[in-house]
Amino acid sequence: MRKVVKQVWAGVLGLVMVWAAPAMADDHSFAFRQAVAEAAAADRDIAAFYKARDYNSFWTGGGADQARRRALMQALGRAAHHGLADRTALRADLLAQMSGAKTTRDLGQLEAKLSAVFLDLAIDLQTGILRPDGLYDAMQRRVPLRQRASYLENLGRSAPAGFFRALPPQTANYRALLNAKQQMHAVLAQGGWGAPVPEQTLRPGDRGPDVVALRNRLMRMGYLRRSTAADYNAALTQAVRLFQERHGLEQDGVAGPGTLREVNQNPQSRLQAIHVALERERWNNRDLGPRHIEVNLADFSAKIIDDGKVTFETRSVVGARNPDRQSPEFSDVMEFMIVNPSWYVPRSIVTKEYLPELQEDPGAIDHIELTDENGQQVDRTAIDFSQFDENSFPFSMRQPPSQTNALGLVKFMFPNPHNIYLHDTPAKRLFAREVRAFSHGCIRLADPFDFAYALLARQSRDPKGDFARALATGKETRIDLQQKVPVHLIYRTAITTNKGEIAFRRDVYGRDALIWEALRNAGVEMPGVQG
Repeated sequence: MRKVVKQVWAGVLGLVMVWAAPAMADDHSFAFRQAVAEAAAADRDIAAFYKARDYNSFWTGGGADQARRRALMQALGRAAHHGLADRTALRADLLAQMSGAKTTRDLGQLEAKLSAVFLDLAIDLQTGILRPDGLYDAMQRRVPLRQRASYLENLGRSAPAGFFRALPPQTANYRALLNAKQQMHAVLAQGGWGAPVPEQTLRPGDRGPDVVALRNRLMRMGYLRRSTAADYNAALTQAVRLFQERHGLEQDGVAGPGTLREVNQNPQSRLQAIHVALERERWNNRDLGPRHIEVNLADFSAKIIDDGKVTFETRSVVGARNPDRQSPEFSDVMEFMIVNPSWYVPRSIVTKEYLPELQEDPGAIDHIELTDENGQQVDRTAIDFSQFDENSFPFSMRQPPSQTNALGLVKFMFPNPHNIYLHDTPAKRLFAREVRAFSHGCIRLADPFDFAYALLARQSRDPKGDFARALATGKETRIDLQQKVPVHLIYRTAITTNKGEIAFRRDVYGRDALIWEALRNAGVEMPGVQG
């Protein structure tokens, strides 16, 4: 049936595509050009484009115009494939207008309309449907928007089909997400993953209907081969471990409440995460750098990526869930590291957390120095802290380098207005947690020394030795990176594994839900099957 539909559409499209050649044989006529000028006047970029080409046709003539029309119609038909609003109705309407165009005025209006439709589609494909500014405070990403007129100009210089193929992100992540989206649609078409599993802990050796429900759901998800076993056997244990690995959970083979909550997520919610991830990829559709650092806040990970391959990876701790402590999303460039760093306590922590403690006991938090405006240490015993509030407190606070320093023994700097950086930490126990959202916003690394070695290996024959010598001084030491490294703080709950498979993470900050709501309002739709 699908093949027949494609053949019918191809026939209709072919008929429409030849429509304009005779009608526009004299497309340089004054009447046509005047009609285009009038129709394009409402859009400054489109008007400037046509003025530069003396208002001659770009879509409605023969030859190259016909090839552009064909590519545009095909791209409109595939918009939903990319997780954009479905444009098949718009395509049908345009085809009808092409068939029904009878006057020069009709053709001039259609010419300008096709350019407007093209620009909307091209921008959505390349840099996203939404502008993330204002979605939430922690979204600080700058979308790499292109000049609108450049799309028309570049299409005119390109093979049309190739131009449309090059618009979306050309990354392995984006391709994997598109494949996963297609697979999830197939799951929904087949009725989902079946009944959810009662959320009570199931362990190896257990038997009963709940174990059968878990077995059946993992089979339908593809984690377990077909089985009739009614017990929590070795095969089911291994399937649970694999599921846990793919979803960032502790890999103990026990189906506890946290694991079962993820098992019971329906395919529609997973498809929703894929839609959001596709949009996020489009927001960051730029050259990320042949070597770059990716910190995925939802995955609690930090990676060094060289030429598309992960060459170093470590666990991370990110900002706590409180709105004022969540880690932001943005990109910048890492320039240097500081070995044996001092911790200059952020003003918000000084006034909101430490000042109340000092008012209770001036000797509190005595491992942190109180400093004046000149950076000189102040005798806290001589100060009446009760006279100050958040606005009037005149001092700063600094923790000198030490093994117990809040930043650990090294921090990695990519100077930015958000005062965010990557660093070591003495609180190593937190890296064993599944959900690692505990910081004030900066990113703590589980393996900061190895991270430093990986960065220094590009500029030193002895990166470990160089680092160790700086560390042994006990003094703050700055090491500049000869090759500056782009850093991208992202938030991705649908992620790509090293094998190119899609895995999922919790929406720990609730950001995906906000973006999905905005996508729905922009016309993005999904099938409604649950389970």
